[in-house]
Amino acid sequence: MKKILVTGGAGYIGSHTVVELTALGYTPIIVDNLCNTTIQNIEGIEKIIGKKIKWHNTDCTDKVGMDKVFAEEGTIEGAIHFAAYKAVEESVQNPQKYYDNNMGSLKVLLELMCKNKVKNIIFSSSCTVYGMPDFLPVTEDAPFKKAESPYGETKQICEGMLKDDICNSVALRYFNPIGSHSSFLIGDCSADKASNLVPIITEVAIGKREKITVFGDDYNTPDGTCIRDYIHVVDLAKSHVLAMNFLINNPGKYAFNVGTGIGISVLDAVKAFEKANNLKINFSIGPRRSGDIEQIYANGSFVKNKLGWEAKETLEQAMKSAWEWEKLKC
Repeated sequence: MKKILVTGGAGYIGSHTVVELTALGYTPIIVDNLCNTTIQNIEGIEKIIGKKIKWHNTDCTDKVGMDKVFAEEGTIEGAIHFAAYKAVEESVQNPQKYYDNNMGSLKVLLELMCKNKVKNIIFSSSCTVYGMPDFLPVTEDAPFKKAESPYGETKQICEGMLKDDICNSVALRYFNPIGSHSSFLIGDCSADKASNLVPIITEVAIGKREKITVFGDDYNTPDGTCIRDYIHVVDLAKSHVLAMNFLINNPGKYAFNVGTGIGISVLDAVKAFEKANNLKINFSIGPRRSGDIEQIYANGSFVKNKLGWEAKETLEQAMKSAWEWEKLKC
């Protein structure tokens, strides 16, 4: 079976992708130093797939350590690169951490892929590469505007690194992943305090936080709050497997939006969680947060045409699974 190196494979999206890779006959090899997740996700993967998973506890910016991984694993068909810091607000506060890690890990990976003749990489990009788009829903040919955060800028730079490299690549520009696997054995197990909306909502629901702060209600949107495209993490994971299949058979360089195409405001997301789980969530309105864009959601026609991918899971299903995961995790 073809080996796929999955950096950050114990993380939120990575763990779900490892499950989907295994289901379709690949042999995933996880590289993750657990800096922003826990071993619970690795144990959860093994319970879901019914066997042990190969895991290297290695920092992806450590070239010597990564060189040993490649040497030990031998022939590798491709890599899926998740390993990166991902909190927009933290990137504004500590930009150098994001530049060093997000770009440094990709640099090491590309150098070692070249050395070991690994030709295919799927890159975990983000809709933040578009900055504040001129039109919605945003398409893949929209120009990159000024990034609203250092996190977004690292994704722009990394996509540039891929374009200049000799490898075949797919950049998957995610929108906002939420939810959990139906087993509730893997999920968002970030080592630090939750920074994304839905995990914060679930922490309020379970009593870890008193309330949510909604950052700004004076945007030019129907209810004044930011609008995002919330995609179930299982749907997102499946897009990586389809992208790898596609890239192996169609060498080249590609970028795809991966979202539902539906824009949901922050307040509507809170209401959707409340409705799905019959709960009430406390929130207050705060000032705008640095690094946030007003609204963005995907045009998914290109990814559907090329990969045959489209979102299947509903917002209600995602909100229910997010709550079940919160009750059982860590």
